Amino acid sequence: MGLRGYLVKRLLNTAILVIFVIIVNFAIFELLPGPNGALANLTGRAHGNPQAIQNLQINLGLCTGFTADNKCIAPSVWDKFAIYFKNMLTFQFGQSQQSGNSVLSDMISTGRLWNTLTLLGTATAVSLAVGIFLGVLVASRRGTLFDSSMVTVSLTTFSLPTFFMGLVLLLVFALWIPLFPPGGVTPSSWILGTPSLPDQILTRIRYLFLPALTLTLFFYGGNLLLTRATMGEALTEDYITTARAKGLSERVVLFKHALKNASLPIVTNAALAFGGILGGAIITETIFTWDGLGLWLYHAIGWHDFPVLQAMFYIIALCVIGANLISDIVYGMIDPRIKYE
Repeated sequence: MGLRGYLVKRLLNTAILVIFVIIVNFAIFELLPGPNGALANLTGRAHGNPQAIQNLQINLGLCTGFTADNKCIAPSVWDKFAIYFKNMLTFQFGQSQQSGNSVLSDMISTGRLWNTLTLLGTATAVSLAVGIFLGVLVASRRGTLFDSSMVTVSLTTFSLPTFFMGLVLLLVFALWIPLFPPGGVTPSSWILGTPSLPDQILTRIRYLFLPALTLTLFFYGGNLLLTRATMGEALTEDYITTARAKGLSERVVLFKHALKNASLPIVTNAALAFGGILGGAIITETIFTWDGLGLWLYHAIGWHDFPVLQAMFYIIALCVIGANLISDIVYGMIDPRIKYE
């Protein structure tokens, strides 16, 4: 089977997996106990107006109509699933029960999506670069003091919860040594006037630094340990001995020969990391009041905002599925020994 046949097969499997995700996502919220956020917030949003409440119930899909004595005619499970299935495929996620706006609008137009991509994208890229680079160096110096110290530090940061590291960084760099702001995305003074572009960039970097550093410290340890393990196996192969015997520099041996052949597990790990970016960092964004998708998801849980929760779970699943598909294709580009079968 060639690349074209492999892609057709993988796309078919991906489509089946997306359908399965939609079914599971629908079942979770149908079986979830507790009050629905829509029912809890209808009276307040409609200001007690019975007709407005009925219109909201219809718009939210809670009722298909009303009887002569104003009793709600609830849709069947199959009717709700058919509507839900169509909406998920067309990215029509309904209205947020916190704001009353479109879920997609609240995600994009408010800047939450960009804020999360900035935070998680920066932290993921930096942690991958630092973790892989240090992992290669540690693997080449296995058994030395540098090896043991770097492994100890990476295990420590990888084991510590993000809320603890975030609070420590806030205590040190926002309270004791006030170099960085304690939270937020931008200063409140920007409401009165936006500064020049260089000042905007520097200010955003200051607000981004502590939450990005927290996530980088948490993520890089896993990348370092994985790179160290895969490189340790690659450095024992005969082709490495041959490369060194040919007089190639250690840098070329490590990064061009050994790392390339040890990179398949690293590619998978990187794909999963980037696939989870849109999930946001709920704990970190909450600690630093970073107005991203993670903080939005946290508030949605408290509000029982099911449309937001369903949309976020679905999008996260799609990103992970897509990242796995891309990593499978990249495998063949990295290692020509892999055949698409």
